[in-house]
Amino acid sequence: MKQQWIFLTFATTLLLSANVRSQEKSDDPKPEVKPVTVPFELLKTQHMVVEAKINGKGPYRLIFDTGAPINLLNNKVAKEAGLFPKNFKAPPFAFFGSMGQFKIGSLEVGDLKAENLNCMVMDHPTVKAISDALGPIEGIVGFTFFAKYRMTLDYQAKTMSFVPVNYRPVDMMEAMMKMIMFSRQERRVAAPMVLVGIQVEKKADDMDPGVTIKEVLAESPAAKAGLKPGDRLLTLDSRWTDSVVDTYIATSQLRPGAAVVADFLRDGKRMEAKVNVRAGI
Repeated sequence: MKQQWIFLTFATTLLLSANVRSQEKSDDPKPEVKPVTVPFELLKTQHMVVEAKINGKGPYRLIFDTGAPINLLNNKVAKEAGLFPKNFKAPPFAFFGSMGQFKIGSLEVGDLKAENLNCMVMDHPTVKAISDALGPIEGIVGFTFFAKYRMTLDYQAKTMSFVPVNYRPVDMMEAMMKMIMFSRQERRVAAPMVLVGIQVEKKADDMDPGVTIKEVLAESPAAKAGLKPGDRLLTLDSRWTDSVVDTYIATSQLRPGAAVVADFLRDGKRMEAKVNVRAGI
């Protein structure tokens, strides 16, 4: 089975980007604030599930994923909660019903309430599979919510305790795109722990496997491996790269010093290249 665009397997350490580190001194708890305790359900898959209200609607059952970079809701909930602006038209080719990124006015988990949160709207295949097997699951609560708090988990009591902190979460989708891509001015590719050296793209109506390599940074591992602009990257270290975000996830799993195989198409011919990964900057 192809590895899909899965938020659920993100390691929390991937979220510690330069933008996050620049605010590390601001995450002390606010003085004299008592923790707020929220119950959670632990699924057979070991995912934590909480009940949440979206813009006052619900409650909905959402996976609370400490590794997810952003909140995610399916199309049904997004429509019920009024996330779509007036006169919104769905994209003509919506991969897994992906509508794009929208704003949640308010997200309430127990007595916690966060406002103005970024959220991806799509019928995520992994969330749907869990929902079909274990009851209704409508999305994911991720980084842009829980980063506002210092959190403690009690697995025995099945509760979470939250204390607000003085920290404004960064836009993780924007940060992710910057991590996988490089700018001409900076002349670098930043990805978690690794430097591959490619910029990839995929058009909305492109349903074929893989992503197109738009640019290759000179003297980068990708360049030394022989990858070229126009190549169609299919997998990286046996991980599927069917979207830009898939490619980010694939690179995030690599380790400096590793030699990994890039599987790609060039002029319709399937080829392989060995990429010697080096630490990111």
